Amino acid sequence: MQKPIMAVTGDETDEETELAPSHMAATTGDMPTYQIRAPTTALPQGVMMAASPGSLHSPQQLAEEATRKRELRLMKNREAAKECRRRKKEYVKCLESRVAVLEVQNKKLIEELETLKDICSPKTD
Repeated sequence: MQKPIMAVTGDETDEETELAPSHMAATTGDMPTYQIRAPTTALPQGVMMAASPGSLHSPQQLAEEATRKRELRLMKNREAAKECRRRKKEYVKCLESRVAVLEVQNKKLIEELETLKDICSPKTD
């Protein structure tokens, strides 16, 4: 198995380079070869790209951002807790209503049972 051949251009610098497949691989059927090229868009000398947009904040800005995020999180938590309490109250009301209906139904069934017992039991006089 052959390793791809790397061709290096003469004007290589410390900047990032990219590998571009050579067109020779399609014609020969071998493993593709790669040419190392310098990037086509280079920044002017002395200009550097920032690692991330958030890395330019001062410690005070970071503290304010953390405080803002904390307050937002606490506010969302308060709203979620309020909604949870409302749902629980609604659930308990529903259960209490169901208990009342079942108690009435149970009382009627007990009365019906007593009536049926009176009708079916032999009377002894």
